[in-house]
Amino acid sequence: MAVNEEFISRILSICEAYADEPMSRHTTFRIGGPADVLAEPASVAQLKAVIDLCGEKNVPFTVIGRGSNVLVSDGGVKGAVIKLGPKMSSVRFENGRIYAEAGATLASVYSCAYANGFAGFEKLAGIPGFVGGAIRMNAGAYGIEIKDVLESCDFLENGELKTVSAEEAGLSYRHSIFCDRKDAVIVSAVFKCENRAESREEILREYLTYSAKRRESQPLNMPSAGSTFKRPANGFASRLIDEAGLKGFRIGDAEVSTKHAGFVVNRGGATAEDVLKVIEAVRKTVFEKTGVTLDPEIVYLE
Repeated sequence: MAVNEEFISRILSICEAYADEPMSRHTTFRIGGPADVLAEPASVAQLKAVIDLCGEKNVPFTVIGRGSNVLVSDGGVKGAVIKLGPKMSSVRFENGRIYAEAGATLASVYSCAYANGFAGFEKLAGIPGFVGGAIRMNAGAYGIEIKDVLESCDFLENGELKTVSAEEAGLSYRHSIFCDRKDAVIVSAVFKCENRAESREEILREYLTYSAKRRESQPLNMPSAGSTFKRPANGFASRLIDEAGLKGFRIGDAEVSTKHAGFVVNRGGATAEDVLKVIEAVRKTVFEKTGVTLDPEIVYLE
C-alpha cells in the first residue's frame, strides 16, 4: 500500500510525524529527496505502534538514527522512515553500567562515563552516529569498536522485545546480525564500565587528544557520511585513493576530500547521483591501479 492521508493521520495519532519530509534535513551528508512520511517515536511503545501500523497497511519502513552513515537517493525514500533520535536518547549510569536509548549520541555515552570516572569511551565519542546505528554497524575508531564496550542490547522484532548479548549480536568489522535482519530495530543498549580512571582529568586528556586528531585529519567542516569505504584486507582505503591521485576528484558538488581521501564530501549542492558517480569512479580507478576492490561503507536508501 502507498502512503496516503489515512496512513499519515494514523501515524500522527501515535507520534510526531511529517509528510513529504526532505531527508536532506536528517542526514549528515545533507543530501536526499523526501520521505513519504517521517515518524519520530518517543518510546518503545510508540515505535512498536508505528511498526505494527506499517505491517497492517503493508507500508515498507526504514529506520535511521542521525543519518551519519547513509546516502539517500534524490528521489527520496518510499514508505515510512522511522527516526530514532533525540526523542529516544536518555542515558543513565547505574551499578557500573551505562544504559542508553538508541537515539543517544556516543558523545553522551562518553560524557556519562566521564562523569562517573570511567575511561574507555574517549575514542568513540567523536563518531557522529547514534547508539542504535553504531551497534548495527559495529562502529569504531582508533583501534576500538562498539563490541569492546557493549554488554547487551534490546531490540524489537516481529512485535516482540528481545535482548541479545554483545557476543550474540555477532559484532564484526562494520557488521552485526542487525545488518541481515531488516525488521529488527535496536531500541536500547547496556555498556559496561570496567576501566575506572585515576582521575577525570586523565579521561578528559585522552578525549581531547583524539578530538584534536579528528579535527586535524578529517573534513569535519563539510557535510559527509563519514568514511565512505570499508577498510580493505590489506592497507587503508584512504591511502589507496590518495596514491591513485584522487584527492580533490569531483563530480558536481561531490568531492573526494582534499584533507582525507577516505571521505567523499558535499561541497554544498551535491546530489546523491553525484556521490554515486564519484564512488564508482574511485572504485574503478583504484581497482585498475591496484587490483583492490573497495566496498562502500555507507548505506544507500531509496
